[in-house]
Amino acid sequence: MTSERPQDQHHPVVVNQKTRRGADAQLRVADAITAFAGSMLFVYIHVLIFGAWMVLVETDPWPKLTLVVSLEAIFLSTFVLIGQNRLAEFARQKADHDYLEEEQELRLNTDLTKAIHVLTKEIHAHVVK
Repeated sequence: MTSERPQDQHHPVVVNQKTRRGADAQLRVADAITAFAGSMLFVYIHVLIFGAWMVLVETDPWPKLTLVVSLEAIFLSTFVLIGQNRLAEFARQKADHDYLEEEQELRLNTDLTKAIHVLTKEIHAHVVK
């Protein structure tokens, strides 16, 4: 029993996740930062800024650069963990939802199989008479 759904319709867990994350300003900020930090634009900007800093601004850039890059790595790793937690929660909710749907389908299929068996026995009883 396959049901086809339109392309614009999403899994209920996806809809719930988008609604919940859209309503929370902190989560929207975290999503925006994570999306930007995971882009090539982020890499290009850092190459330009750090390159310019090392060549034009500092005579000995390594101590300060190390500090800045370390702090940035700490914050970015926090956003990565936030994203991983979000994906883990999403996967759990989706798995729970899918499990319940499959259990419901299994019960329906079992009931239909039992009904077909009863009907088959009744037909057989009428035909064999």
